[in-house]
Amino acid sequence: MIALGKFNKLKIAKAEGRDVTFDGGELGEISLLPTDAPKGCKAGDEFNVFVYFAGKGKLQGTTRMPFAQVDDIAYLKCVSESHAGAFLDWGLAKDLLLPFSEQASKVVEGRYYLVKIFLDEDNLIASSMLLEDFIEDESFYLKAGQQVDLVIAHETDLGMKAVVNNEYWGVLYKNEIFQKLRIGQKTKGYIKKIREDNKIDLVLQMEKYVDKVDAVTEKILAKLKSQGGVILINDKSPPDIIYKVFGVSKKVFKQSIGGLYKKRIITIDKEGISLIEKSE
Repeated sequence: MIALGKFNKLKIAKAEGRDVTFDGGELGEISLLPTDAPKGCKAGDEFNVFVYFAGKGKLQGTTRMPFAQVDDIAYLKCVSESHAGAFLDWGLAKDLLLPFSEQASKVVEGRYYLVKIFLDEDNLIASSMLLEDFIEDESFYLKAGQQVDLVIAHETDLGMKAVVNNEYWGVLYKNEIFQKLRIGQKTKGYIKKIREDNKIDLVLQMEKYVDKVDAVTEKILAKLKSQGGVILINDKSPPDIIYKVFGVSKKVFKQSIGGLYKKRIITIDKEGISLIEKSE
């Protein structure tokens, strides 16, 4: 069965120069964009093809990769407006419709909007700013520690709200964010925990402390040796500075320098940390 608005592995039914059509099964023939026709292709060859309606009931295929597919959340730029709504650039020749009925606020050409891509009742691909109609607040299938795909949605009093696996809402708490995040950014994250109300708490790093501390300890020692035995960062430094330099949370950093301090390898003062010179 052909999945509209997604990539499908299709077999060429006919190839005459740039006139290439695929066998779409019960949906009929699917024409490939002439500019996408591979040289030397022939009937029976298989390709991964993105399939959509190009208008007037005509199925179109392209080998180009759009910025997002049906069921995805994407941050897309408005490139034009019409009587039907706004149109967003999603990386294909035919722009993506954002109907007036799916706009949460006035859409302005040139600005970016976070949208859900979906199939409407006529199997046409459209987008919506009304994410609450598509994204669930509660999850019954995700587990703590599981790696997930995130799309950063917007800032809240608690931190940043993110869409998890294009299906669920989750929260990244501001005291656990050690890097700059922007709306629409796609990144990997982890389920920190599923709360009693089945809502999702997220983290960007699921720290395995023993391995992480050992790795950071080596990194700290290497940096000390390369900087004359002194680093102007200590356990009182802001978390964002620690993350920028060492790529870890303040908790892991403190554990690492604590271990070095107990072994009398470093000293810690209000300015930073220093290697202890060993007498021969």
